[in-house]
Amino acid sequence: MNMVDSFEKIPVKIFSSLKDGSRFMAQEIAKLIREKAAKGEKCVLGLATGSSPKSLYAELIRLHREEGLSFKNVITFNLDEYYPIDNDALQSYNRFMKEQLFNKVDIDQKNCHIPNGEWKKEDIKKYCQGYEKMIEDAGGIDLQILGIGNNGHIGFNEPGSSLFSMTRLIPLDNSTRIANFHEFQNISKVPRLAITTGISTIMKAKKILLMAWGQIKAPVIQKAVEGHATEQIPASLLQQHNDCLFVVDEMAASELTRFKSPWLTGEIEWNPPTVRKAVVNMALKLGKPILSLTNSDYNDNGLSDLLVEKGDAYEINLQVFYLMRDSITGWPGGKPNNTSPVQIERSEPYPKRSLIFSPHPDDDIISMGGTFMRLHDQGHDVHVAYQTSGNIAVTDEFVTRFLDFAVGFEELAGIDSKKSSQILGDATSFLMTKKPSQIDTAEIRSIKGLIRRCEARATCRYVGIKDENIHYMNLPFYETGTIEKKPMGEEDILQTMELLRRLKPHQIYCAGDLADPHGTHKVCLDIIFESMRRLKAAGESWLKDCWVWLYKGAWQEWDISEIEMAIPMSPDQVVKKRFGIFIHQSQKDAVPFQGSDSREFWQRAEDRNSNTASLYAQLGLTRYAAMEAFVRWHY
Repeated sequence: MNMVDSFEKIPVKIFSSLKDGSRFMAQEIAKLIREKAAKGEKCVLGLATGSSPKSLYAELIRLHREEGLSFKNVITFNLDEYYPIDNDALQSYNRFMKEQLFNKVDIDQKNCHIPNGEWKKEDIKKYCQGYEKMIEDAGGIDLQILGIGNNGHIGFNEPGSSLFSMTRLIPLDNSTRIANFHEFQNISKVPRLAITTGISTIMKAKKILLMAWGQIKAPVIQKAVEGHATEQIPASLLQQHNDCLFVVDEMAASELTRFKSPWLTGEIEWNPPTVRKAVVNMALKLGKPILSLTNSDYNDNGLSDLLVEKGDAYEINLQVFYLMRDSITGWPGGKPNNTSPVQIERSEPYPKRSLIFSPHPDDDIISMGGTFMRLHDQGHDVHVAYQTSGNIAVTDEFVTRFLDFAVGFEELAGIDSKKSSQILGDATSFLMTKKPSQIDTAEIRSIKGLIRRCEARATCRYVGIKDENIHYMNLPFYETGTIEKKPMGEEDILQTMELLRRLKPHQIYCAGDLADPHGTHKVCLDIIFESMRRLKAAGESWLKDCWVWLYKGAWQEWDISEIEMAIPMSPDQVVKKRFGIFIHQSQKDAVPFQGSDSREFWQRAEDRNSNTASLYAQLGLTRYAAMEAFVRWHY
């Protein structure tokens, strides 16, 4: 028996990327559709919504257009819908399915069934029973596609939902509303109710494929796959289904035992990173400093093989302790004239030209504000490139405040500009009559972008960065006016390559935080990676002297065992960073699109940095007030 199977109670198929995973799922769906069509039968699909299936639906559309996949024999039943909500609202799943799939393939629209957010409340029970009857009359669901919520919900079956639940109206858990409110901009506008098919309805499907992408889904995937089957983690109930497969990318699989503690699942190769990971995790689990671990600790925690291969615990402890100690430095740009054999960053050249890529106009100060300030204070030539305008994250109320200021300023200065007055008048008029589902005009988006640009410039001046070292990229992929962004495009790559060629940096910092709930960080990182690959292929000589460091953003931090450079911060530096974050007033208090975390960005940053410092201290190293963490990317 494979030892992985003793931990994983649901089969898991892992892919290097969500695109590869989506391609696999699309092929499974296509195969079933074609098999049913060959027999002259209908293919009944249960479909999901949200961000997870978007790439799946895009691949199904490609199969239809390029490989002749027909949906004429397909009947679909969607899992859920917000309630109440208009069917044509931007956030409606009825609209989502039409835009993402139904309107782009040859499916008969009469065969597409979605719970209706416009149903009268007094009739919902009757309609829900009718929905169950339609599924039954269609012969049951042949293949059910699922996503998974951060709290383990499937459909909108929140924690506590019964295994025997059917299609019904259900109150949404607050964590679900917070996680989804990036679709609505304002938490008060997120519906408190939803119509969902039940867990019993899902379990009746002949086959189930559940998808999960990204680090943010890793903890719940581990609980659903390896934990006990419990209604508190609804997805874990799928352990009781006889044909269920979880399809995940590597990041979503990262908390599974086979990756988190691979030494428990069979023989592994003990290299320095694996030894470090095993020893650090054991020390934290036992609450012991690294140097206090004993042979018995190793034996009791599944690491006897490590003792056999590497020798006494004391020697292993020292090796790992030195690795952790040597990851700490107060010199992110390298310490000049440093002759020590242990150097995290090169001492030469000095000063360095450091380029910080910031996906949004505040990621630089939130994610690496202490390092940002230290690079400048230590004499390096620091540049910041703001990759997107960040305009979608500015509330209409904040725009109104600035419009009022602009009008007052013109009156105070006695300015009579017909053009500016027209812009202000049009913007004010639009905001006063704007509907909840309406996309901002180009003028409103420009005003929102200007607000964030001014905040970013003020932050750079606060740090001491010269205006000529601030670069506003406004990458095209972001400028859709909606939450949904375009994929990485050629113009995004060419613009990034041009900036890199012009600056020829010795250091690059970029966001490796892929838990960003609206995906901007991932696209921004892919653009940088592709640009660097092309520049390397073109033989750009300066790349030989350029190191790339990845930081995490507002949503998570590197695992303590992965950190390659930790920059300590004093209490005064923590406060100075906080004041730098405060400059971004449009992102204070009620922050749009903050994901499932209700804390403000400065609170998240301080808690995360403080926690990193505490973990180092728990391992027996020097206790600092806070630490910012980085991992090097080798290209």
